[in-house]
Amino acid sequence: MKMNVYDFDNTIYDGDSTADFYLFCLKKHPSIIKFLPSLLLAVIKFYILKRGSKTDMKQTMYRFLTKINPDEDIEDFWKSRQKNIKSWYLKQQREDDIIISASAEFLLKPICDALNIKHLIASDVDKNTGKYTGVNCHGREKVRLFREKYKSEIDEFYSDSKSDAPLAKISKKAYLVKKNKISAWK
Repeated sequence: MKMNVYDFDNTIYDGDSTADFYLFCLKKHPSIIKFLPSLLLAVIKFYILKRGSKTDMKQTMYRFLTKINPDEDIEDFWKSRQKNIKSWYLKQQREDDIIISASAEFLLKPICDALNIKHLIASDVDKNTGKYTGVNCHGREKVRLFREKYKSEIDEFYSDSKSDAPLAKISKKAYLVKKNKISAWK
């Protein structure tokens, strides 16, 4: 059985779905701007001061979920953003593809369902509170979660980010995606 694995953001989706969803919600619910100062502090703490975890930083960002209607807003978001799924992916999509992403499962599951993608591994985040169950699905964590769920080898792996090197290493073939250009992972 051939198994292809894809990162989501900036790989098969043109953009960062989490950032796009946040901006979409900010436009729809301007009051969530009140969470921006704490988000900026969390970003500075993680990226500049190198303190805390990416999970902590993202959990701070997701606090805005407490002030929106997640189900309705996610549905509206994908109605306007499904067009961001890259055509090269749609042309080669297979029934057994696996999407593995650091983005929240609650955000990606509806678009995966719409695209008939049955296999998704993503960060487990409560869509009502923004709280994580476990850690952010990133880097080596992607390998751990993949191996926990699937016993197969990865034939082809596609990602836009070198942070996915752990998955690339366990794949027979790996490809780096930049916009619509796909090249062999070096």
